[in-house]
Amino acid sequence: MQRRNFLFTAAASIPALALGSTSKSVPKQTEKGLVTKATESRFKEKTILGGKNPNDIKVSSKDTNGALSIFEYSGFEKGGPPLHYHLNQDEIFFIVEGDYLFQVGEEKHNLKKGDTIFLPRNVPHAFAQLSETGKMFFLFQPSGKMEDFFRALGGLTTAPSPEQAGKIFADHDMKIVGPPLLF
Repeated sequence: MQRRNFLFTAAASIPALALGSTSKSVPKQTEKGLVTKATESRFKEKTILGGKNPNDIKVSSKDTNGALSIFEYSGFEKGGPPLHYHLNQDEIFFIVEGDYLFQVGEEKHNLKKGDTIFLPRNVPHAFAQLSETGKMFFLFQPSGKMEDFFRALGGLTTAPSPEQAGKIFADHDMKIVGPPLLF
């Protein structure tokens, strides 16, 4: 009877042992803090969206092993991105200055200084800056390809065609599902 229990226990533990031996170790996150100054981007790079709107990386995916990216956006024109969704990222916005209209699914929300909004992955969303100027911090969790997405947009010299925009979004795990918000 003891042999039977031993064999049963040994057989039952094989999947756990196999999982343990094939699982990848998680890279160690930095143990040091970091400071990104108010007028700087994390790696001293400048990403300008639409020719006039700085979008600075404040905390990079490289700092968090891909768990998080934080950006500071300064808007100097009204408007915003097309209605889209992220396949893999949740997104959170914190309004520092200005007036914004956000759409999340079918709901619309007006946000002002001090307001925060959470946008879950796989839910269509967009925002429009309503004021002449605005500023917000926003983050992605996990980071995914978002830093490279903004670098790609910042590298454009003209507004992309709908086909080009669709490809840029798709290349970075997002899908455009409608036009920008009308206000």
